Formats: sequence, C-alpha cells, structure tokens
Amino acid sequence: MTNPAPDGRTHSVQARGLNLWYGDLQALKNVDVDVREGSITALIGPSGCGKTTLLRCINRLNERFVNVTTTGRITVFGKNIYDADVSLGELRKTVGMVFQRPNPLPLSIYENIAFGLRVHSAAGALSRRQLDECVELALSEVLLWDEVKDALRKPALSLTLEQQQKLCVARLLPLTPQVILMDEPCSALDAEGTAAIERLMGRLRNTYTIAIVTHNMAQARRTSDECIFMLMGEVIEQGPTLDIFLKPQKKETEMYVEGRYG
Repeated sequence: MTNPAPDGRTHSVQARGLNLWYGDLQALKNVDVDVREGSITALIGPSGCGKTTLLRCINRLNERFVNVTTTGRITVFGKNIYDADVSLGELRKTVGMVFQRPNPLPLSIYENIAFGLRVHSAAGALSRRQLDECVELALSEVLLWDEVKDALRKPALSLTLEQQQKLCVARLLPLTPQVILMDEPCSALDAEGTAAIERLMGRLRNTYTIAIVTHNMAQARRTSDECIFMLMGEVIEQGPTLDIFLKPQKKETEMYVEGRYG
C-alpha cells in the first residue's frame, strides 16, 4: 500500500534510491520522488538532466536500450515494478506513454484505437459493436469524436498534428491505464495545438495520474499540481508547483525557474 499524500490522496508512483546507468554513464543518481494519484506532476530541468530517463523508468521503457543498469525501487500503486513476477505488457497497459512527436500507427483512425484492444484481448473476445463503442468513447474522452466520426476509415496520418496527438492519448484509454506519461507532448505543436493538449490534460487529471516532462516553464506552471526539478541526474527539489516557482527552497531551483540558466 502506498503512503498517503498530505491531501489524503495516495501516491500512484514512488521511487526510492533509483539509479540508472547507460553503460558507464550514470544518468540517475539516488532519485526519490512521489507522484500523487489524480494529479499532474511536471518534471522540469535543463536538457540532459535525466527527466525523460526518469519518466521512462516508470514503465521500464529504458530497458529497450542496450547496456542499461538500474538499481533501486519504483512502485506503481504499491507494487515494485522490478519484481520478477511483473509482466511488462501489463505494466505498459497500466502506465501508458505519449511521446514528443505524435506516433499514430499507419492505419485508419478507427484501427488505431481498436489495435490495442485486439492485441490485449482474447481472440474474438470483443464484438464489432463493442469495438465501435470503445472507439467512440475513447475519441469522445479526448474531444476528438465530433471532428472525426465521419472519417474513421481515413488514415490517422491525415490528421493534423494536434489531432494526431489527441489520437495517441485516445489510443491508450481503452486499455484502462491508471498512469499516463507525457514526454514533451506539445513540442511538435503550434500555440493553438499546445493549448488544446493542455486543456485535454486538465480534463483527464482527476481520472488519471499524469506525469509530464516539459522544458516550457509557463506550461509547467499552468498545467501541473506539483513539480520535480532535476539537475545532472539528481532530484533537487519537489513540491507544489506554486511553491517551486514562487518560494523555492533550493538556490538551484530558484535560478532555473527564473531563467538564469538551462
């Protein structure tokens, strides 16, 4: 069982004594963090500080790279994800991920949503009607249904970048994730697209736990409930977003949020 946060919510994700090496390069150093359930936590810090590496640890995506060594512990809703009995497939259903650039499958809009359901369900377990309902629900949840309901058979790659990124979020939802990781999800979008994804994050925040990597300090301040500031592979400070920006406890944090380096 995870420990309660000060507001009574549980911590969806906790890391304790987390270290990670790419070969001889240590990218994470004794990291301790807590991510509250039903909230948005922003990982901030200069390029190369370990933000994306930490994010990818939460669904063990770093293990796709060769020569990666990890020590320490990460729990997702109280379960250590490094335990021998953890299925990576099940973990990545529970902890979904949205990447910097939209990456829809080279299939139709409909099939992008249905694909994961087909892969993770027993053969023939879902009827066409059930698939239709799941597709509509997922697209509705990301406010995309009204825009694409008459074009479900069109290629997903024909959508705008903003629509593609919303589709990538929608693709996760039928698998009932509890945590959604977002790695610079707005970096390929214009201002209008960025605003749309931020509004979507706000809609999802009470249903899902969201952790987002962002270099955009204004975005972190607008969208997140808590911030984790990282520097050179270490967590320097974690706290409520307004505290991090208005009354940081560490000099390094103050310098970064004021734009004096990074």
